[in-house]
Amino acid sequence: MSNSAASAYARVATTTASPRDIEAQTLLKAANKLQDAVNNADPLSEQTMQALMFNRKLWTIFLSEAMRDTNPQPIDVRQKIANISVFVLSQTAALQMSPQFDHFRPLIEINRNIAAGLSGRP
Repeated sequence: MSNSAASAYARVATTTASPRDIEAQTLLKAANKLQDAVNNADPLSEQTMQALMFNRKLWTIFLSEAMRDTNPQPIDVRQKIANISVFVLSQTAALQMSPQFDHFRPLIEINRNIAAGLSGRP
């Protein structure tokens, strides 16, 4: 597939995807960026810092949406999302200050597990 055809397909897929699918895809993107950073084997690389920043931005959005008064989700669901967000954000911030690859695994697993749940996969 040519590069322009792949780009066109990606644009159509994004515009036709449900919000849950977009969230799942973005969580998988964050997990893959974190895994690629671990595979790179340089905890202080720009790739590692970019992966952590992407994860932090993503979970900041999830937290702010969970706290939004007009969010249609039930309060208990919003509270669970907020709790996970706070955990992920604190772990991500700690890794930004002192990257230790053995501490990346929980963040990668959280992102992948929630993406699977959003996609309806076990």
